[in-house]
Amino acid sequence: MIRATIKIVLDGKPMANGKHAVYLRILKNRKQKKISLGLYCLKTHFDNEAFTKHHPSYQTENEILLNLKSRALKIIRAFKINGQDFTLNEFEDEFRGIKKNQNIKVIDFFKEIIEEMTRAGRISNAKAYNDTKNSLIKFKGKHFVFKDVTPAFLEKYEVFLRENGNKNGGIAFRMREFRAIFNKARKRKIIPKEPYPFEDYKISKLKIEANKIALTLEEYKRIKSVDLVKKPHLLEAYNYFLFSVYTRGMNFQDMMHLKWSNIRNGRIYYTRSKTKGKINLEIIPPVQKILDYYKAQNRPTEYVFPILLHTDLSPKQIAYRKQKVLSRYNSKLKEIAKLASVDKRLSSYVARHSFATILKMKGASIEKISEMMGHTDVSITAAYLKEFADEDLDIENRIFIDL
Repeated sequence: MIRATIKIVLDGKPMANGKHAVYLRILKNRKQKKISLGLYCLKTHFDNEAFTKHHPSYQTENEILLNLKSRALKIIRAFKINGQDFTLNEFEDEFRGIKKNQNIKVIDFFKEIIEEMTRAGRISNAKAYNDTKNSLIKFKGKHFVFKDVTPAFLEKYEVFLRENGNKNGGIAFRMREFRAIFNKARKRKIIPKEPYPFEDYKISKLKIEANKIALTLEEYKRIKSVDLVKKPHLLEAYNYFLFSVYTRGMNFQDMMHLKWSNIRNGRIYYTRSKTKGKINLEIIPPVQKILDYYKAQNRPTEYVFPILLHTDLSPKQIAYRKQKVLSRYNSKLKEIAKLASVDKRLSSYVARHSFATILKMKGASIEKISEMMGHTDVSITAAYLKEFADEDLDIENRIFIDL
């Protein structure tokens, strides 16, 4: 039950000219908010929520007060009729005419956010949002608005996604993207905070099974010894994959930004792009061999790998370059897997997972590797890493020298 009271009051503190500001006070759940009405008077000219006859233009201004109080009561009544709870700030926005427009089309707002991400160089995020946007268009068209999105709407969207072959993981991904858009609209005060359909529709109910793909020790050896004499175009992908495995599963983003200045005194020092954790690892001989290969290319850039070809690229150019090279890299890894008779969908992530899995198979402590590449939350992985000395991890990492 929504309980709120409205009253016209004077501010207790007079201004320099001796007059007091007139406020509309709303009291709700033992909390109050005073909204200035732009009217002022002497304390002796105000009584019982109205100006006395001694106040100049008291009749006109009393009529204004009645209209303002009436508007406030209508707003509260509208909230009650709609069964919609409200905050004091939301009441003030309604009272002042700062109306949150739930009639804004969801797809239009999606496009606005996608454009912002694209300009900021967040191409992967923009693509993910665009895919969700297109999915919603197929489900409901282009013209539905935020107020149409209810828990029932989300349940039906989930059914639509299942009918189109999506499993829990894919559905949860789409729902998280949709929820993020909803939250952005609320944060920007484009729509009110309530109602909030994702309070009743729980994305957490979509249990996601881990979908780790990792090479066995035997598969790893086949990849490592694959003959590329007749397939020189695959050498780049081969080097990237092995380098990732050898360097504790360094991800593609970090490899892309790795600079020669990160390499000192036989070690690699870098900051992980996802967790911002500091990594300090020994350069084992197989890693040195790959580094020597790229050093010999004598390219005029500070980057180790020929992924970013210039140092003055904009964020957008970097994002496009990453997407282009990563796509090519993953495509070539599938060719390598076929040549090596490995029946797994090889990708850059498989290198990260294989690092942890192979160490486990070779008897490394689970506490040390923490099966980290299988965690969905990379911050957990970083937390485990911090518990062990770099030297300890170096010892485990040397396993790859003689494989």
